[in-house]
Amino acid sequence: QVQLVESGGGLVQAGGSLRLSCAASGRTFSSYAMGWFRQAPGQEREFVASISWNGGSTYVADFVKGRFSISRNNAKKTVDLQMNSLKPEDTAVYYCAARTSQLLATRQGDFASWGQGTQVTVSS
Repeated sequence: QVQLVESGGGLVQAGGSLRLSCAASGRTFSSYAMGWFRQAPGQEREFVASISWNGGSTYVADFVKGRFSISRNNAKKTVDLQMNSLKPEDTAVYYCAARTSQLLATRQGDFASWGQGTQVTVSS
């Protein structure tokens, strides 16, 4: 399995931006599709964005479309989530996840490895 460590979370005002980064260990990162999920207090963890093994395909949830984007750098073994026009409802712990497939996915069960999460808090 790949080890994942998220960074970049913090406190930001509504309308602001944050860039989350996920650093992966392991030799086969470039063959894994990756994803970002989030979990707000008292709510289920939900899908945010996913990217295929080579970055050729990306998909973001409707509620962040036009505001969030996902990208990856296989040479650096990182996957980033750029978050713009943040809203208070984006407040959550954000998790990075990896799946042992080249194809992106949206279901939690499709991802085998998870990071510890990074807190994002958006103030109004």
